[in-house]
Amino acid sequence: MEPLHLVSRDYQSQDTIVQVRDVKIGGGTRVYIAGPCSVENEAQISEIAQAIKGSAHILRGGAYKPRTSPYSFQGLGEQGLCFLKEAGQRAGLPIVTEVMSEEEVDMVAAYVDMLQIGARNMQNFALLRKVGAQRKPVLLKRGVAATIEELLLSAEYILAEGNSQVVLCERGIRTFNHTYTRNTLDISAVPILKHLTHLPVVVDPSHGSGRWNLIEPLAKAAVVAGADGLMIEVHNQPEQALSDGPQSLKPEKYKALIQKIDRIVCFLEEEITCKY
Repeated sequence: MEPLHLVSRDYQSQDTIVQVRDVKIGGGTRVYIAGPCSVENEAQISEIAQAIKGSAHILRGGAYKPRTSPYSFQGLGEQGLCFLKEAGQRAGLPIVTEVMSEEEVDMVAAYVDMLQIGARNMQNFALLRKVGAQRKPVLLKRGVAATIEELLLSAEYILAEGNSQVVLCERGIRTFNHTYTRNTLDISAVPILKHLTHLPVVVDPSHGSGRWNLIEPLAKAAVVAGADGLMIEVHNQPEQALSDGPQSLKPEKYKALIQKIDRIVCFLEEEITCKY
């Protein structure tokens, strides 16, 4: 591996706690980030936020969408940010959204509590430096063909600019299995990253599978593997979603899943207590 400095456990052995308003990510807690792929209109994001506010810690939603096709829905832009911020305030949830270019960082940061660097931009080094130069927490997603080393070195860019508030996100990588899943969720990356770095690690089983019915088993596996949190796409009408409907849970299914995850976490904690 190329030398890792600021992100490594050799540099800092204690887990970093990332603070997103009053939500702490890392250090043994479990954080749930949920919401739609895209903010489609004011009523949609508000309804989803109200539905998940008891089962999520952070509200997600895309205002600027990097889409494979130029003809797909690209997001509402700044209007979407306004809708997302208002929905988060009414639900009492901090918000996270993706920023796509260095020119947008300051404007997007004025609306949100956490900035997301998407998989397509994981090695956009100018963007990494820009978010590193400001102090908003950053959610850094692994690229579809990125190695673990490349993910850590991308995080190193952010820390090297002075921003230590970085959360890593495993969201699946591209393999030969595209017939049955959108990506292949690399569960092994969770314990590897937890060993190599002090930064928190969350898992996105929605993008990791591309199928709503695979989210539950993958989310359970991620928590057992040691993930600090989950990022799950939730939509009130996934069959009518403008993006990523097939990988979105309805609010009632999402809330039922979180109850199951919480029971697993309690069981794991009891096992540790009993053993030691």
